[in-house]
Parts: sequence; structure tokens; C-alpha cells
Amino acid sequence: MLDADFFRRWMATTAASVEREAERLTALDSAIGDADHGSNLQRGFTAVRAALEKEAPDTPGAVLVLAGRQLISTVGGASGPLYGTLLRRTGKALGDEAEVSEEELAEALRAGVDGVMALGGAAPGDKTMIDALVPAVDALGEGFAAARAAAEEGAMATVPLQARKGRASYLGERSIGHQDPGATSSALLIASLQEAAEGGR
Repeated sequence: MLDADFFRRWMATTAASVEREAERLTALDSAIGDADHGSNLQRGFTAVRAALEKEAPDTPGAVLVLAGRQLISTVGGASGPLYGTLLRRTGKALGDEAEVSEEELAEALRAGVDGVMALGGAAPGDKTMIDALVPAVDALGEGFAAARAAAEEGAMATVPLQARKGRASYLGERSIGHQDPGATSSALLIASLQEAAEGGR
């Protein structure tokens, strides 16, 4: 079973991972976006880590709702509302339980991903964060390692795609040949989930 400590560890691991990869995310974004994805997310997850250290919510759902709220209020561009919606919706779907199962997390994360798709209007194949998140959620039933592999594969699979949503879509065919920064950062989020699970053993 997964408790609030696990979810705090997931967010802290994500914050460290985003910090480590911020330059790469911004480099990817400079090719097809505003060149601020890494710095925006780094600011957001630094705020998430600080908020969780200060408040320490005691249920998994409350950890993710607080994290989502912080991202919406501190991250510029589209990624704040999208990541914020992902975490808030997932947290709300988990409810007030003190512990949740991996199956319940998978179901809640699917609700979060559905929220992102509704907000951004993106579907799989549009070259967005959805291309990493949907396969990850589909694979989560097989465990965290499978979800991580699926997310990383999904992010890599955005390279040959033409963007149909987001800032990159303005480039038309020139968006082909570049890895989507949102899918890449989403893969980091899922990789951090596996790392958080291993860190608690």
C-alpha cells in the first residue's frame, strides 16, 4: 500500500529530476516552443517541494492536490495548468484514504490524464505530454517499471510526429524530428514514481 510519505517522496524525486534535466527540457523546448519548459517546471516543482515540507499533508490525495495547486500558481505557460490539473485530478480521485493501492493509483492517474486531455484538447499522437502519459497509465497495472518504460518509449515516439496541439503546432512540418518537451518531462514524472517506490524498500 502507498501512503502520504510515498507521495511526498514521489514529488521530491520529481523535483530533483526536473532540476537535473531542466537544461535538456529547455533545449528541447527551444527547438519547437518558447525555450522555457525546463525553467518553468523547475520553478514549479521547487515550490511544490517547499510547500510539502511546510504543510506535510497526511493523505496521498492531499499531497497531490497541494502539489497541483502549487504548480498552477507558480508555473508560467501551458505546463502549469496542465501539470497542475494532472496532479489535482489524480489527488481528488484518490479521495481521503490514508493509504491507496497501486491499482487505485492507476485508476486515479487515468482520471488525471483524462483531465489533461479535456483541458488541452490533445489526444495520443498529437505530440504532447499525452503521448507519454497514456501509455504509462496503460502499463501501470504491470508495475512502476513497466509504466516508466512505456512513458520513455512514448516520449521517444514523438520525434517523427508532426505537432497538432500546443505551441509546436504553429511550426507545422518543422516540428517533425524533435522530441516533445512535455512528453519528455512527463516521462521524468513517471520515472520518479518508480524511483520513489524503490526508495521506500
